[in-house]
Amino acid sequence: MSSRGLGGIAATKQHVIVSDRELNDSVDVFRCFDAETGRDVWAVRYVAPGKLDYGNAPRATPLVLGRHVYLLGAMGHMSCVELVSGRVVWRINVRDDFDVTERLPWGFCGSPLIVDGGLILNPGGEDGSIAALDPENGKVLWSTPGNTAAYGSFIAMEIGKTRQIVGHDAVSLGGWDAKSGKRLWTIVPSFPGDFNVPTPVLYKNQLLVSTENNGTRMFAFRPDGQIEKEPIASFSELAPDTHTPIVVGSRLFGVSGELYCLDLENQLQLVWKGKDRAFQSHVSLLASNDRLLASTETGELLLIDATANEFKLLDRQAPLTGESGLMSHPAVVGRTIYLRGTREILALSLEP
Repeated sequence: MSSRGLGGIAATKQHVIVSDRELNDSVDVFRCFDAETGRDVWAVRYVAPGKLDYGNAPRATPLVLGRHVYLLGAMGHMSCVELVSGRVVWRINVRDDFDVTERLPWGFCGSPLIVDGGLILNPGGEDGSIAALDPENGKVLWSTPGNTAAYGSFIAMEIGKTRQIVGHDAVSLGGWDAKSGKRLWTIVPSFPGDFNVPTPVLYKNQLLVSTENNGTRMFAFRPDGQIEKEPIASFSELAPDTHTPIVVGSRLFGVSGELYCLDLENQLQLVWKGKDRAFQSHVSLLASNDRLLASTETGELLLIDATANEFKLLDRQAPLTGESGLMSHPAVVGRTIYLRGTREILALSLEP
């Protein structure tokens, strides 16, 4: 590896895929490793010049679907390659194909998503704010006019009989019909200027949204799939700029200077908050039914009791040392967790 970890890791039982940069930070490279041995399987490279804040490495997590993996670079190069061989099946440039004219200081960040047979992207072009591609050949299935792209990923959800894609553009939260791309609803926050990096989270039939200027809010939906314009609960202190909170049972955990535990069944009431040096910067959270695992910018792992009624740190390890600025989300397959450092990928056993 030759650059700091930004894009998340994608992994299966056989393959581990990570993004990187080479040749004086001017070439995107996606590497595939054998999940059992760590040996190189293939690498895909292409020239991707440009200058972004925080380096130029890809931000989006690769998407594995069947025999293909979908790779999105920060400069807009979207590739479909064969998972086993790394052979490029098709490639487009999102910026060029959707006439994106706005400069994105952090580049294209939203991870690709497959919904109802369409590969969902958020280019942010005037006539293609949101788009669906045919995953087999990259042809456009539909595109929807709208606003410039934000930096978060989208999710799919079904409310009543309406299957919709939910996420942010640069100025608002929205829902789009998964079949046609028609925009169904829009929420403009009370305070403008959010970077809109954290991904919305679904809890039962409610939507949890966290951003740095508007805190954490819970929205309800009507049976017809339309969202209620005003949140049914809010918690202003949990206001992350890059980190996505996570649901464990009926609790929401998120980091914003401290680790917050909120009660989802009681109007986002605070259950507890925990202080630790790790929570002063970006943290990626993973969870089981009763444990929370925090992966930090410096390569530490913190294991936390998600069922306790106070902050309870169970274990702390530093498998990656001498690191800073790691923002790559780990991947878990079975009882193995994959961590990305600047110079290496680690596969660690989660066995007791």
